[in-house]
Amino acid sequence: MIKAKKSSLWRCGLWLGMGLTGMSLTTQVIAAEDSDTGARIKQGEYLSRAGDCVACHTAPGGKSFAGGLKMSTPVGAIYSSNITPDKNTGIGDYSEDDFSKALRQGIAKDGHHLYPAMPYPSFSKMTDNDVHNLYLYFTHQVAAVDQKNRESDIPFPLNMRWPLAVWNSVFLEKKPYYSDPQQTAAWNRGAYLVQDLGHCGSCHTPRGIGYQEKALDQNDDDYLSGGTLEGWHAPNLRGDATTGLGQWNEAEISQFLERGHTERSAAFGSMVDVIQDSTQYLSDEDRQAIAVYLKSLPADGKLRVQVNNDSTTQALEKGDVSKAGSQVYLDNCSGCHLSSGQGEKNAFPQLAQNPAVVSEDASSVINIILNGSHAPKTQKAPTGLTMPGFAWRLDNQEVADVVNFIRNGWGNQAPDVSASQVKEIRKLTEPAQPKKP
Repeated sequence: MIKAKKSSLWRCGLWLGMGLTGMSLTTQVIAAEDSDTGARIKQGEYLSRAGDCVACHTAPGGKSFAGGLKMSTPVGAIYSSNITPDKNTGIGDYSEDDFSKALRQGIAKDGHHLYPAMPYPSFSKMTDNDVHNLYLYFTHQVAAVDQKNRESDIPFPLNMRWPLAVWNSVFLEKKPYYSDPQQTAAWNRGAYLVQDLGHCGSCHTPRGIGYQEKALDQNDDDYLSGGTLEGWHAPNLRGDATTGLGQWNEAEISQFLERGHTERSAAFGSMVDVIQDSTQYLSDEDRQAIAVYLKSLPADGKLRVQVNNDSTTQALEKGDVSKAGSQVYLDNCSGCHLSSGQGEKNAFPQLAQNPAVVSEDASSVINIILNGSHAPKTQKAPTGLTMPGFAWRLDNQEVADVVNFIRNGWGNQAPDVSASQVKEIRKLTEPAQPKKP
């Protein structure tokens, strides 16, 4: 009996020990799963930064990711959607498959097609793993906001969604990013970030007759050769020495993505938000990878001539204001950008041989003179220097004259603009202009 009792106690102890061990193993597995989920959510947050999701899905003064940002199109304005996990107005009841379809195919949970202002033609290249991590971030960490989506201003029948299915069948390439074995790991990482998450082509690639990006990767010379949206011209990012990145090195590109400026250039337009909300938070390795990829892109093949000379500087220093726009430049611009057009290092960008200045499309130069600009405020460059707008002070002809003076001074060579072109940009951007006192 005693032996039996000891045996029973031993068995009880054995099973209890095994049970405790099992509980310990189960706890370890749960902890490991929680740790893995936490790491994936953190990676998802990083990916949302790389994709700059907050910039488009947050209205001025609004709550993060709640939508409502106005975006102009040739047929009317549309407004970004609520992508917080709110079940009534956001994506709270989206499954991961629903999320993936919206992200990579432009199809919402209820089946309606999204406008391609949502860069799903780029996001279609996203890996399943990145989609999963993004989904975890948006559904587990982003705060839910009850805010209804706003209908577009596009009039009937142009606001019907079914033609977008036809658009997708023609222009959407449903394939993930293909890693090129002939290229380095850094090049492939940079290509993935630029083509997919960064969706750089959405702004920097020209649009076709169907409002589609004319190219989606480096296999076409149109890719990243410059594009114009909402009164801004996003510059050429290819290897052209005059209007592209031909004179930039990898270190300058990486610095620009981190700080929003180099010694002689500064971000403007929507790129300010990209720097502030996205690229400054990328790892050094990812910024370097982007630089490696961009520097691999050849010039777009268009022959341009640019001759540096100081005749403009000499004329201004002598007080010769015989050229149209020269007096306007001296009165309003030379204090920061100098008579030499060289600006101040790390403060005011140079105008002489500035690729953004001599782009074939002068929209950005006109826009900046009318409405001003400010440098990004970043962790490494918190100042955020501001250039004032002159819409209240200069008429259309005066703006056209000073634009032409800048675009053809110091050896710059670029097509002239007219007062009517200035009038168009002024009208397009009028809500943002200060009124004349």
